[in-house]
Amino acid sequence: MKKSSAQRLYLTAALTLPLIHTHAYAGPSADEEEMALVYGAGDSVSIATGNLQALRRAPAVASVVTAADIAAMGATDLDQILESVAGIHVNRTPNSYSPLYVVRGIVSPYTPQILMLQNGVPITTAYVGNKGNIWGNFPVEHIARIEIIRGPGSALYGADALSGVINIITKGANETAGTEIGARAGSFSTYDGWVQHGGKMGDVDVAAYLRVGSTDGFHRTIEADAQTRNDALFKTDASLAPGQLNTQFKSIDANLDLVYNQWRARFGYKKRYDMGTGAGIASALDPVGRQQGERITGSLSWAEPQVTQDLGLGANLSTQFYSQEMPTLYRLLPPGLVLPTGAFPNGMIAAPETWERAVRLSAYADYGGLPGHHLRLGVGHDDINLYRTREYRNFNYTANGTPIPLPSVVETTYTTPFLRPQRRRIDYVYLQDEWNFAADWNLTTGVRHDQYSDFGGTTNPRMALVWDASFDLTAKLLYGRAFRAPAFAESYGITNPVALGNPNLKPERNATTELSFAWQARTDATVNLTFYHYDMKNIIRTVPNALAGTGATYANAGNQKGHGIELESSWVVTRDVHLSGNYAWQRSTDETTNTDAGYAPRHHLYGRAEWAFASGYQSSAQMNWVAGRQRAFGDLRPALGDYTTLDLTIGTRNGRNQWNFSAALRNVFNTDVREPSPAPGLNLPHDLPMAPRALSIQASYKL
Repeated sequence: MKKSSAQRLYLTAALTLPLIHTHAYAGPSADEEEMALVYGAGDSVSIATGNLQALRRAPAVASVVTAADIAAMGATDLDQILESVAGIHVNRTPNSYSPLYVVRGIVSPYTPQILMLQNGVPITTAYVGNKGNIWGNFPVEHIARIEIIRGPGSALYGADALSGVINIITKGANETAGTEIGARAGSFSTYDGWVQHGGKMGDVDVAAYLRVGSTDGFHRTIEADAQTRNDALFKTDASLAPGQLNTQFKSIDANLDLVYNQWRARFGYKKRYDMGTGAGIASALDPVGRQQGERITGSLSWAEPQVTQDLGLGANLSTQFYSQEMPTLYRLLPPGLVLPTGAFPNGMIAAPETWERAVRLSAYADYGGLPGHHLRLGVGHDDINLYRTREYRNFNYTANGTPIPLPSVVETTYTTPFLRPQRRRIDYVYLQDEWNFAADWNLTTGVRHDQYSDFGGTTNPRMALVWDASFDLTAKLLYGRAFRAPAFAESYGITNPVALGNPNLKPERNATTELSFAWQARTDATVNLTFYHYDMKNIIRTVPNALAGTGATYANAGNQKGHGIELESSWVVTRDVHLSGNYAWQRSTDETTNTDAGYAPRHHLYGRAEWAFASGYQSSAQMNWVAGRQRAFGDLRPALGDYTTLDLTIGTRNGRNQWNFSAALRNVFNTDVREPSPAPGLNLPHDLPMAPRALSIQASYKL
């Protein structure tokens, strides 16, 4: 295929993201089938512009992980998949051991700087601004592909696409033809069972999925916690450390996907319950606290790619309900706690709960009637409503923020709540132009304006110049700005023991420049090389505030700069052997202190080897090396130790009406992996231990 033909194909492709103009799956078009034949399922991407196009020519630094990749690496959770992507590292927060997706050195307590999408729709929660702390895991057998942008995405996706965008695309009727049942058992008393089906009901394409699971969680030891320090200060002996983490949970996941002509309806349900608190909500071990999170999503979309020869239209309505509840109250600090304000014989107890819903309406128009141009105009309205909060606790606060014990646990919802209900409305408009202005040259420009009901407006542009320098080399020069909206806890927190909210907060901002090269080194080998530089402003952090009701408040109090290199390669050595890997190097500087921003790997190397042998058998080995993690300013602990892990997988790849089996052994050499606990390290001085060696065995049957 000539390059000009390929460019015309991706400019006219009709497959788009649900966020902008999700439409019903009615089978691949001729253009899409040709794209798949030429580039393969992992070599095309829609997240960069909303149009399906060749990955190497997409106007962004993007990666795609397919269902085949997921099976080859033996992954049982989304976190294991994302760790394999260049420039992304997964660490943890003490609170619930929730995963933090660190992109290019951008680290924060909840990592709300990366936008998470499911089938193109944001799954952001309003309370802390990320995907939700009561996360548990994300099942992988129902994932068709994951598309990732490293770098700014606000010109297309709006808020929170500051460091990147992750879009999880679940399987539709086309990817799940027939019925599959499966079960998995593994270390730490982990069990999962699922059934998924794809087919037709009259004229409606139907895909359905249901999974239930549970785990006791891994039992690593926390040597010292926040109460250990309190014991030393106040001469008590209340700490439960050394003691074990509490990472247990139970899970239910369900999805339903219905397609009729140009209409598509999706429904999702995710519940995590009987969930432990990790290293403790306040970084003190809590073996009794339990929490649960429930997420209900729905979307209805319509799209007509060719209303006329040059015009396409579409619209999408989506909803998300999310709640976090505490069936068993948190024990922030253990029984026997003594503070200068009094004793807590039953410990410091609390239960902050929230209920929120988001309604999002968007519409788009695609126009290709101008020679060499593909225009898109989009509009939308979001209604984010944290409509209910509730709290129980056995303490109140002095004027300087020190807890005062109460005789019993009382409800403080209507007196001194941690947060009152809040509502935020957003209106936005964006314009994008893909301009093929010369042979082998394409310029994508775009701008989006978001108007918030609470903090005002923000405008974010992008520019991407893509040049097919030769038949086997494509170069990209990219620039974009992005923002992260303050979370409700940061803006409106009232008696939050971490920090007071600040209603005058402005959004965080980031400007990024990237230079990227995609080289088809030979017909069976590719190499991608990216250089980047970013400049973050208005970073939201806690700062001391002696006049407030607590000792700290949120403020726009930081700037950070970073730069780095990402190298990716893939080589099909023979029909049966495939090698792939990536290396990322980065330096991030906190401009306030002129020191390393801390906690992100300076060096991250990942490699995977896959071998298909005998008939229908496949094995793989993957290595992950993490090195050069520095401490943030004020954290006097030694730098975190480097580590290397090795994972092994073996499995069958049989067709229908046959059983498939697989086994995965992770962290084969039982490496002591530690992820950083928050600065200055006084609460968890020995950081956060990760899972030891773990085995999982899986069986599935497809009808």
